Amino acid sequence: MTGEHGVGRLKRPWLVNSIGHDALELNYRVKKALDPKNILNPGAIYDPAALQ
Repeated sequence: MTGEHGVGRLKRPWLVNSIGHDALELNYRVKKALDPKNILNPGAIYDPAALQ
């Protein structure tokens, strides 16, 4: 675990292997529900185009 900014962006390619597709999909749904206009940290984990 780290508090450094940007570390998660570096690990993005391996995220699904780390937490699994189901957990990633759940996180995506929560993000979309709480931030439908994608204004909170856009592009940090999910492709901004996918959140439209």
